[in-house]
Amino acid sequence: MKCYINGLGSIGIQSLGFNVWSDEPCMINISNKVAHPSYKELIPAGALRRMSASVKMGIYAAHQAMQEAHVNYPDAIITGTGLGCLQDSEKFLDAMIENDEEYLTPTSFIQSTHNTVAAQIALQLCCKAYNFTYVNGANSFEAALFDAMLQIASFGANSVLVGGIDETSTQFDRLFQLSGLYKTEGASIDFKKPSSSGACLAEGANFFVLSNERQQESYAQLVDVHYFNRPQETVLSEVEGFLGKNSLQIEDIDLVFLGYNADSQDQGFFETYASLFPASSHAYYQHLSGSFFTASAFGLKLAAEVLKIQQLPSNIIYNDIKPKQLKTILLINQSRGVDNSLVLIQSC
Repeated sequence: MKCYINGLGSIGIQSLGFNVWSDEPCMINISNKVAHPSYKELIPAGALRRMSASVKMGIYAAHQAMQEAHVNYPDAIITGTGLGCLQDSEKFLDAMIENDEEYLTPTSFIQSTHNTVAAQIALQLCCKAYNFTYVNGANSFEAALFDAMLQIASFGANSVLVGGIDETSTQFDRLFQLSGLYKTEGASIDFKKPSSSGACLAEGANFFVLSNERQQESYAQLVDVHYFNRPQETVLSEVEGFLGKNSLQIEDIDLVFLGYNADSQDQGFFETYASLFPASSHAYYQHLSGSFFTASAFGLKLAAEVLKIQQLPSNIIYNDIKPKQLKTILLINQSRGVDNSLVLIQSC
């Protein structure tokens, strides 16, 4: 059963409708906030005031994807998130401290659960279909994507809404900076030769409509997804095994999308993957999206657009090799040597 990407929706640190081929991207910083669009036309004002950033972003991006794919009622809603609704978690914890754990309202706690975004999308659509959220570190989106493919291939779904969402929050962000996951103030940013540890903190929501039917405006075919914690033997054996399962070899990959994130501790792992594809063109994307647990969803969105338009933007090319064609793209992501993922897409 073939699976096609028929619709995209994206909200991130770039302006709404950002075109990577023609628009000048905003400069990446240590910490990057999402460029929120106007939600008033889509979400009632009363509900909007109570929603965290991830819920608003998720509803808007999901609406974009479904509108583009001409789908009103998906057969499944599947999301991936690394940390869920952090802002509501933070509100509830702050209230506990301020009120000495007394007279607490449960609203923030109820809305802080990781599956809030998928649930709110379902409520907006009055959709009672399969609804699931994956929380699996840097593989959260890939786990959701794999489930979406299964729903189409094995459970008869015609269209599946799948996405990745993560938001920032003031106090939790400080903790992640202290842990070394994200850069602290004054750290250098270099995606080619990073000299400081930590990635560039950001947030965003990226949604896709997958279908078993190709449309005239389909972006790409989603061929396969593979994610794992650590390689059983070597990354080479994982990559060759994954490609072999899909009747491909390393030489068949036209373009490799790598999740380079300007983190000196991650750079070596990405360079190991890159060395497996000496004849392929390499691309990167987190200098446009920033880094968060589901940033790889933005990479898939960008790769799908490249296949549809059949043109590689100059500002995402990582090495000096130009692709002879744009037919097969492999997306590779990892985090500190764990949470590895491989996503394979091809032109329709």
